[in-house]
Amino acid sequence: MDARFMDSRIRLVQGDTGPQVQVTLTDEASGDPIDLTGATATLHFRSEATGTTLFSRPLVIAGVTAAQGVATVVWDTTDLDQDPGDYSGEVEVVLATGLRQTVYDLLKFRLREDYA
Repeated sequence: MDARFMDSRIRLVQGDTGPQVQVTLTDEASGDPIDLTGATATLHFRSEATGTTLFSRPLVIAGVTAAQGVATVVWDTTDLDQDPGDYSGEVEVVLATGLRQTVYDLLKFRLREDYA
């Protein structure tokens, strides 16, 4: 399982609830989208400074794009109330069949301080 996303760090600001981050999960061998119909996906958000997993956030899988492998991170109001720095995210998927797979590549984030 593979996730298609930007190679650089996703830039975020402390305390924000956006941007939402969309990932497309694909089969690593064929490149075809993974059908997420009936699946669940979770982002595990970890501090690179401490190695501590800070929270786990369910991804939104919309019915209209589930078959295309699309899942979206929708931040909760306190998710990005973290210290400025670098973070990583691991995406774990449980397919409708019960098969559990973790995307090998990590999402990379950089969080900066909010001025206001």
